[in-house]
Amino acid sequence: MRGEEGNSAEENLETKEGTPSSEDERYIHKVSVPPKQKLFQEIKSGVKETFFPDDPLRSFKDQTNRRKFILGIRAVFPILEWGRDYNISKFRGDVIAGLTIASLCIPQDIGYAKLANLPPEYGLYSSFVPPLIYALMGSSRDIAIGPVAVVSLLLGAMLQAEIDSATNAEEYRRLIFTATFFAGITQATLGVLRLGFLIDFLSHAAIVGFMGGAAITIALQQLKGFLGIKNFTKKTDIISVMQSVFGTMQHGWNWQTIVIAATFLCFLLFAKFTGKRNKKLFWVPAIAPLISVVLSTLLVYLTRADKQGVAIVKHIKKGINPPSVKELYFSGQYLLKGLKIGVVAGMVALTEAVAIGRTFAAMKDYQIDGNKEMVAMGVMNVVSSMTSCYVATGSFSRSAVNYMAGCQTAVSNIVMSLVVVLTLAFITPLFKYTPNAILSAIIINAVINLVDLHAAKLIWKIDKFDFVACMGAFLGVIFFSVEMGLLIAVSISFAKILLQVTRPRTALLGKIPRTTVYRNIHQYPEATKVPGVLIVRVDSAIYFSNSNYIKERILRWLVDEEELTKESYQNKIQFLIVEMSPVTDIDTSGIHALEELNGSLKKREIQVKTA
Repeated sequence: MRGEEGNSAEENLETKEGTPSSEDERYIHKVSVPPKQKLFQEIKSGVKETFFPDDPLRSFKDQTNRRKFILGIRAVFPILEWGRDYNISKFRGDVIAGLTIASLCIPQDIGYAKLANLPPEYGLYSSFVPPLIYALMGSSRDIAIGPVAVVSLLLGAMLQAEIDSATNAEEYRRLIFTATFFAGITQATLGVLRLGFLIDFLSHAAIVGFMGGAAITIALQQLKGFLGIKNFTKKTDIISVMQSVFGTMQHGWNWQTIVIAATFLCFLLFAKFTGKRNKKLFWVPAIAPLISVVLSTLLVYLTRADKQGVAIVKHIKKGINPPSVKELYFSGQYLLKGLKIGVVAGMVALTEAVAIGRTFAAMKDYQIDGNKEMVAMGVMNVVSSMTSCYVATGSFSRSAVNYMAGCQTAVSNIVMSLVVVLTLAFITPLFKYTPNAILSAIIINAVINLVDLHAAKLIWKIDKFDFVACMGAFLGVIFFSVEMGLLIAVSISFAKILLQVTRPRTALLGKIPRTTVYRNIHQYPEATKVPGVLIVRVDSAIYFSNSNYIKERILRWLVDEEELTKESYQNKIQFLIVEMSPVTDIDTSGIHALEELNGSLKKREIQVKTA
């Protein structure tokens, strides 16, 4: 009896669910047509939401002209805003952080200048002026500014293809300053025009692959200094590098150089491991490169290993940055080349800097304005190009050390810059006997962290197409060139966007037993189809680019369902319900496609309903 009562209760429940009562019908709401906007208002609203989603002028409302002027100055120079609350406690933290990152940046800068095929002093120049400009205009408290490995390699590879740095050093230097100028113009323009969203078109997966490939390429380039090879290929692909390395194995390698490089690389890796193991010892990996430079320089000087074939830095020009305004190319054959290289380098540098800034801002729970950051980076690189610097940006390794050292504001960049200028003014002659091998070891140690295997594994688990983008960029950099890898990364990112826009996801829905809930039958195997009814969900806006695909996909599903019903002798499909709650927008092409679908199904005596 109890079982029969249970069955009858379920039947009654199903009947109630299947046929809405008169009380339910009274609460059915119609979707009203939104109020019409004037054309100008509609365009204004769209432009505002696209380019000014953060409403940057909000703080200027209902303010006097004098107050608006002050707010405008503070917006351009954030240091005037946070500087009002600056105190001795913050200064203490910034000084410690600045001194710590200075000890890291000096040996790195010398090595990165070599990556860009420049004399070593230009790396130090680029850690003097750019950090000062950024401290005035930047909004990140933690980012540390200077030359970075990836951008240095990118500039070196692209510029070397235009001018040989060995035979035409002056023209090469002028072209790199011109490229830096246009990199700054590109960055500032993106910020002023509120086009920061363009850098988001390079997907995270593509960036992971590109950075990993660039890191390996940089490490392979360091084999010249690590092994003491004199005649080394100028190409960056792995095949050319390996041929150059093994082709000189018998007579081109220098065992003293290898011993120095391998010993100090092990020391640097151990210091890095110690810092990761104990967060309180963050200063150990930060100061390890400078210790390595000092010890290796003393070793070479005392043993005169340079007489045994160990290559040394020899000469670093003493003094601060000379002006370079007159060296920029504003006409002639190199103008367009400098523009092209500058745009590419500027975009890569910007992507890295914004990613670093957002990462540390999230860790300290504060906001940075991406467009302000672009303007700050742009102005910084324009000024840099006029003061003998090349493209500078945020360095992840230095920024991490800056954060761990307890930096409070951008004053840590000013402290680092002052240490660098003192080094340029007084200490550079002491680097004469610094072996190139130690610079190679420092760079290899610095770029190892750019190979993010954990991120690659996560990308593989989550999205296979993203993994294709990641590996495409990675293999493109390694087997072809840095530019080709970047091109592949951008191309695959755009291909994914186009694929998602033109081929949106759609799903067949079924009813979850004993509920009124309908879900994707592929994700919920227990969901059952309603006899005679086909329920399809569209998971995207319907535009001209995908309307025909959606129509044809629904028709193909209908054909498949009709074949299944014939084989299983089930009821013929009489209703098509298109679930459109995920559809956020539909244009005239989408409406026309649905009208065509409705007309086609009427001929088959199938009713169409949308939900």
